[in-house]
Order: sequence, then structure tokens, then C-alpha cells
Amino acid sequence: MSAPAEQLSLLAATASAHRPADDSVRLMLFNAQHASPERSRRQAAWIAGQENADITVLTEVSPTRGGDALVTALADRGYATVIAPQPPGRDYRTVIACRTPAQQVHSPVTVTPHRAPAARVTVGSHHIGVLGLYVPSRGPTTHRNVAKRAFQEAVTNALPQLAAAFPGMPVIVAGDLNVIERGHQPPHKVFGAWEYAFYDSFQAASLTDAFRHLHPDKSAHSWYGRTGAGFRFDHVFVSTPHISHVVACDYHQQAREAGLTDHAVMTLRLGLPATSST
Repeated sequence: MSAPAEQLSLLAATASAHRPADDSVRLMLFNAQHASPERSRRQAAWIAGQENADITVLTEVSPTRGGDALVTALADRGYATVIAPQPPGRDYRTVIACRTPAQQVHSPVTVTPHRAPAARVTVGSHHIGVLGLYVPSRGPTTHRNVAKRAFQEAVTNALPQLAAAFPGMPVIVAGDLNVIERGHQPPHKVFGAWEYAFYDSFQAASLTDAFRHLHPDKSAHSWYGRTGAGFRFDHVFVSTPHISHVVACDYHQQAREAGLTDHAVMTLRLGLPATSST
């Protein structure tokens, strides 16, 4: 059983660099790459300066001083709510930071839930369901894929529960899944059928790949291996009934090229109707 998740709802000492939108969801996915405290503060400064970061899902966040510095810096830079689960050991975690009010809800993912926080976020007069994910990597030879399989199975079982957890509202699942889609270019033989099936489980749970919806034939990569080969590891899914409202979903390489992270940043913009029924 993991330790209870922590939620920091703080009045920031420094005003946010950007006013949050009330007519659209502006979400950013950012891999923190287990940064040191100093680098974490630079990451927070960069994120706070981005207009498309009203909701930021941060993966691979350190459970130690670096991660704590990131959480504090985000709150200091205008994020009204920072949901930062604390793992029971030295495992990585996922953080959800929001410029607007948000309420942490019980994660439906029963295995290492500190990698899968869930939140109900207020955007203007609307409510949005958000699930952040950081899937374990394949792991060392002695325990290869054990943690990854267990977490993926737990996520697959949890996805169909999201519609009931967030009734009637758009649901967004964003994270570093450490898997690629079928037909990925370039192909990577290392992935097994069970990993492609995990990617497929999102569509089976009525969640649509937002980037692929807008860019059905575009090749894009969010992480590069030692040989320079690209992988589309980072993904954003939107509840299928709301996918037609996706305005933009893209990868951006600037933060990676500047050395703030080793992943591309991903952004989503989801339009909201003039009035809300939720």
C-alpha cells in the first residue's frame, strides 16, 4: 500500500506569468528527468513562462530533494494547485500542476498510484478530468518488464472507470507511456505484442490519441536513443466524445534542445463550449 498522496493548494507568492484560459484547456506534458533541485527550479521557471501550460503533467519526478524543489517552485510561480503524490520508497512519481483550482481524486490505478495521480480541474465554468501517467521503463535484466507489465495491466483495468469517475466531462490522460504505436516510424523490434496492446487499450476505453487524431500521417518523436533513433513515447489521449473539440496537439523540441529535459514537450488545446452542463 502506498503512502497517501499529498496535495499542495497554495496561494503563490509570485503571480503567474500567464492568465489561465477559461474557454479552453491548455495542457502541457513535461518529463522532469529526475532533475536536481537547481535544474528543477529552472524547469519550473520555463514552464510558468509558457502560455499553453495552465495544466502541466510532469513525469519522472524525483521522490527526493529535486522533486520537492520542483513542487515548491511551481507553487511559487503561480500554480494554485500542485498534486504531488509521495511514493513509499525511492520510485519516481507524476505531478499535476494547475493554474486554476483542482481537486485530487482517488487514482483508479491500483499499482504504484503515485505514478498515476488523478484530478478534477476547474477551467472557467467547466470541470475536466485529468489522469497523469509515468509508465516504468523496461528495467534491469534481472527484473526486466516486471514493474512495467504490472503497471500497464493496472492502467488497462483502470481506463474504463474514468467515464464514471468524471461523469459528463472531458477526460484527458497524459503521460510518458514508454511504448510506441503500431506502425511507428522508425520501427523498433524491442517492443512486444503486450506493449502494443497497452497502447490499443486506450482506444478500447473510448480514449483517442489527440496527436494522431489531428496528424494521422505525421511522424513525430518525443525521445531519442543513443543512436539517434526517435521514439514517440509521450502521449495525450482525450475522451472520444470530446475529441472533435481538440484544436491543437503538438510536440515541441525547444526545452529538450536547451537541456531542460531529454524529452520533447507536448501540448494540447481543447476547446470548451460557451456554457457547461457539468
